[in-house]
Amino acid sequence: MTPLLEMRGISKRFPGVVALDNVRLHIRRGEVLALCGENGAGKSTLMKILGGVYQPDAGEILIDGQPVILQGVTDSMRHCIAFIHQELNVLANLDVAANVFLGREPRNPLGLIDARKIHADAAPFIRRLGLEVPTNTPLDRLSIAQQQLVEIAKALSLNARLIIMDEPTSSLTLTETKRLLELVHELSEQGVSIVYISHRLGEISDCADRVAVLRDGKNAGELARDEISHDRLVSMMVGREIENRYVPSTVPRIANHFQVRNASTSRYPGRLVSFDAAGGEILGFAGLVGSGRSELMKAIVGLEPSPEQEITLAGQQLTINQPRDAIDAGIYLAPENRRTEGLVVELSVRENLSLPSLETLSQLGLINGRRERKLAQDQVAALRVKTPTTEARVLNLSGGNQQKVVLGKWLAMNPRVMILDEPTRGIDVGAKAEIYRLMRELADRGAVILMISSDMEEVLNISDRIAVMHEGAIAGVLERADCTEENVMQLAVGKSLNAARPAFTTR
Repeated sequence: MTPLLEMRGISKRFPGVVALDNVRLHIRRGEVLALCGENGAGKSTLMKILGGVYQPDAGEILIDGQPVILQGVTDSMRHCIAFIHQELNVLANLDVAANVFLGREPRNPLGLIDARKIHADAAPFIRRLGLEVPTNTPLDRLSIAQQQLVEIAKALSLNARLIIMDEPTSSLTLTETKRLLELVHELSEQGVSIVYISHRLGEISDCADRVAVLRDGKNAGELARDEISHDRLVSMMVGREIENRYVPSTVPRIANHFQVRNASTSRYPGRLVSFDAAGGEILGFAGLVGSGRSELMKAIVGLEPSPEQEITLAGQQLTINQPRDAIDAGIYLAPENRRTEGLVVELSVRENLSLPSLETLSQLGLINGRRERKLAQDQVAALRVKTPTTEARVLNLSGGNQQKVVLGKWLAMNPRVMILDEPTRGIDVGAKAEIYRLMRELADRGAVILMISSDMEEVLNISDRIAVMHEGAIAGVLERADCTEENVMQLAVGKSLNAARPAFTTR
């Protein structure tokens, strides 16, 4: 029988990156196909091509055996393909019915939106999903799980034959996840095909008819339903040797220098997380998308409420209720999104580098220009920032040099704890080496480095120890001798290891 969908020889390049290399994929009618792979394996890129967001550089797409060209999201929808993104595409200020028919509102003879028809047409889809709320309920009054059902109702209203679900349970409770998986089965029985992207291998075992695995932008293999197991999936997802380029510190560490107890996040409010880090240590934080790494670090610096959190640094207990408290204690966060959260890109290199230090650079409310210029010049020289002048706008720097500016503004403050969230994402190999050097130098001066990275090679080669997170908790902490990709992946998907030390998770 001809598959509902075939993707043949799909390739896609971005500047400096081969995201997909001759990838093939097919899905049958009514089949639930799980698409798996490590972070950066190419899953989302492949699905964005299918959703009309990206155009492939090579290859072809066939629906019902006929070649099609998906030049945009509208084309994809016209072929009855619906994409439910991990970050829900809903408008919280509109009601349920308006979201179901967003952009496709029925009109009356005068060309005005027919509100009565919108609600009448939306009601059957809402009832079909068991969502017991009036269609005039504003989205901001619904839970994340209910909003996700509205997204699925939107897909059904398109008469979708294929629904792509990207990490659909990342923000759901166990009860909500169970209901979603039941719904996946129901849709499959009704003939709807589903591509289910998830890092939660237990869910995949529950719902998938077949698994396709991508690795480094290429096909890594497939598993039939009766072949699916944690070990086989992890082996296919990893499937390569990583060169060990770890360089140990020659400076003695200060044990238990930084202690975190009972930290919690809004994504996983029921999980209390605790860990210790040594002075002079680079403690890597690994985990899959949605594991809660970034949220944990934001809680530590006061960007997220964490009411039971206790933090001790060098034997002194700290109270951190807001970012200012963390900064005053010498705990700094370089966020993942450097352009929107770490920099003011319209300002100059000088202004960005001096921003956190303005209080010490000012007298009687006026900035000492000479001292500010010297600070900027010193940091540019120390970090080897490539910029024509410290007055150049950060907007015009390369990604690697922008990241150095993010680091430089905090390094100028002599951090005691430096938290780096994806410090080398999107930058070239040379710039990465510079940042690794800076991290090790800072650790050798006695600072604690907490590094989040989705780059397996990076986290294995830079970290002194690795804390692996799974669904809001630290699944285990790997000592240096046990830091292998296989061990990290096993913990990341929720499987225990004898090699891993438990974290101090209390709930």
